[in-house]
Amino acid sequence: MRAFFGGGAGSMLSTRSGVAGAAALIGILLLPGSAAAQDVPGWAEAVPDLDDVVAFDRSQSDFRAAIVRYDEDRGALLRRWDVPYSERRRARMREFYQGWLDALDAADFEGLNREGQADWILLRNRIEFELEELRLEAVAWAEMASLVPFAPEITALQEAQRDRLPRIDARGSAETLNELTLAIEALTEALRAGPGATVDGIMAPRTVPGVVAARAASFTGQLGRVLDDWYAFYAGYDPDFTWWAEAPYQAASEALDAHAGAIRSAYGTADGPVVGDPIGAEGLEAHLKHEMIPYSARELIDIAYREFEWMEAALLEASREMGYGDDWKAAQEAVKQLAVDPGEKPRVVLELHDQSMEFVQARDWLTIPTLADEVWRMEMMSPQRQLTAPFFLGGEVIRISYPTNTMEHDIKLMSMRGNNPHFNRAVVHHELIPGHHLQGFMTDRFNNHRGIFNTPFWGEGWALYWEMQLWDADFPRGPEDEIGMLFWRMHRAARIIFSLSFHLGEMTPQEAVDFLVDRVGHERANAEAEVRRSFEGSYPPLYQAGYMLGGMQFHALYEELVESGEMSAVEYHDAVMQGGRMPVEMVRALLSGQELTRDFRASW
Repeated sequence: MRAFFGGGAGSMLSTRSGVAGAAALIGILLLPGSAAAQDVPGWAEAVPDLDDVVAFDRSQSDFRAAIVRYDEDRGALLRRWDVPYSERRRARMREFYQGWLDALDAADFEGLNREGQADWILLRNRIEFELEELRLEAVAWAEMASLVPFAPEITALQEAQRDRLPRIDARGSAETLNELTLAIEALTEALRAGPGATVDGIMAPRTVPGVVAARAASFTGQLGRVLDDWYAFYAGYDPDFTWWAEAPYQAASEALDAHAGAIRSAYGTADGPVVGDPIGAEGLEAHLKHEMIPYSARELIDIAYREFEWMEAALLEASREMGYGDDWKAAQEAVKQLAVDPGEKPRVVLELHDQSMEFVQARDWLTIPTLADEVWRMEMMSPQRQLTAPFFLGGEVIRISYPTNTMEHDIKLMSMRGNNPHFNRAVVHHELIPGHHLQGFMTDRFNNHRGIFNTPFWGEGWALYWEMQLWDADFPRGPEDEIGMLFWRMHRAARIIFSLSFHLGEMTPQEAVDFLVDRVGHERANAEAEVRRSFEGSYPPLYQAGYMLGGMQFHALYEELVESGEMSAVEYHDAVMQGGRMPVEMVRALLSGQELTRDFRASW
């Protein structure tokens, strides 16, 4: 029996009794059915066997300390060098990354255990990506520099304070702020006169792509916060500084706010429901390499369209079964109308959780810690949060999107229709167990040093994989459930298409909204929220593509290892959960016994 993720797992998980051993290792009992934890006989005695825990820990990666050291050192440096687009920050981080690459080259790779070799490969892959990101950041800065030429002066103020220089020159600071304000206001006036206009010898850039202008406007806001932070360090504590700098600082702060607005007005970035900053083919290539995905963005879009085809065929079949013929939108509308009344939503979430838990446990697919099911809880999402998260969010806390009394009437109806129980059938287990909550619970306890290698292809891919697994096992109870679950499958395929097409410059945010409405059946407000969430910067560029593509990776790996008879389902799923977060290709390499070498690269 193959050993995986720590060496001892083969003996722990090789038989049904071995599964019980795995449960003892992590200090849990398998939860029978959907009973609450306190109703499970012996639940209070579910405590770890500390000898087993220590033995498991000793068999972990012998490169683990290096990963922790790298992550902590990197975080400390980024907190020290905290001004976005700073040339000094790029230089310092480039030096840091290159130093670590040199150290990796000098390390005794062959002397590491298998888990350590995996971590060595993962760290090298991460550092190479960080270096490429620094290069692309310099390109992004050069593109917008003409709109924020005063940025280096603000950066220098903050970095001088970070350099721990002697007491500040109060009068000199006031003069610097005054000159800064004049420079900002001069360019702002030129922008207000229009692209290419010249005012008092200052010319506004003639042509600037909308995405670059939006980036510059956003960066101007960031500079305002940098200036605030610098000023707050001295104001009130240094009487001379406060006396000299208070008024010039206020003027500079107001000038930055006005300048950001002028950029948006001059280049039309204020139009439309959402805006984003596409990273282009070169940027996508760097991110795909980092995720260990040996496909081009174009190939992935083609895969998504092929997936879309069978989903549309399945949707038509469900529509016909409901009596709507090929008018799948009418069938979907009938399902949306089955939304429960306000106040009833938590009950629906609990019922769906119970049903999915019972379904998964009846098939002995994976080990579910009793404590994991005990500690999750529900919260209702605020109306403001629902602007970017119109559906559920999950983890230890499942956050429920549903109308509140403060919403406009049409928004209330769209929220209810988009969160009906049949649509939710693919959402609750995705967010709780065996999805995100179980992921977080297990990765907090096993190989948590690999959190630095977190990727949506592992995180979202695992949760999406269970949507596929439950579909294949006939979890939908009828055509209404099928339409609900297919809505989400189509949504994930659409995410690949619109997110990658956007970053390739082939689809605008508005076209992405229209695609979700026309091809998936989204409510328009929900579609706008989804696209806004995808492109406004809080998610990495491949995040939306990671759902279905990661799910397909885990599904293909299940076929390779479980359906072939090499592993049982519980061995496979427990191994993934205990192995920690990493690109799925590395999961495959570890579970399949693939040889790990210094020159390991994505090829699956």
